[in-house]
Amino acid sequence: LSQVAVKGAEFDSGEREPHPKCLKGTRMKLLTHIHGLLDKQEKSQFIWLHGTAGVGKSAVAFTVAERMRALKVNEETTIESRLAGAFFFSRKHTQRRTTGYFFAMLAYQLIRDSGIRSIREDVTAVSENSNKSLYEQMEALFLQPLRGLRLRLHGCPPLVFAVDAIDE
Repeated sequence: LSQVAVKGAEFDSGEREPHPKCLKGTRMKLLTHIHGLLDKQEKSQFIWLHGTAGVGKSAVAFTVAERMRALKVNEETTIESRLAGAFFFSRKHTQRRTTGYFFAMLAYQLIRDSGIRSIREDVTAVSENSNKSLYEQMEALFLQPLRGLRLRLHGCPPLVFAVDAIDE
């Protein structure tokens, strides 16, 4: 998977510097609302932040991703961060302007940071055939590993995936 990983798509990639970030003390109501939704354990959350160009969606996405990376899942797990993966799309970069690398990149980050061997083995086996449809990639590289983590992380705060500029 490291061969198809798009390093510039990670939220803190040097390729995207300076990172758009909410200034300290700004957007507090919105950020508090998003963090509250992300902390709910009883169900999965999908948060779609929308608005016109230039209103700060990327800054909010970066700020949320940064906070989730700083939060531990819990002390008993080998997973260090609640940020399980990120993909920041971009019109300027070929690999980041389509969904072709999207699930491979999220899977790469998940296995790189989770430390869970069974997920690494499953994803590596699937990734050897990279000609799969986007749906098959989503199922094999993303959903199956997450289903495997569900039992291990029972009672823990949910993992977070940050995606920005999907409309690029």
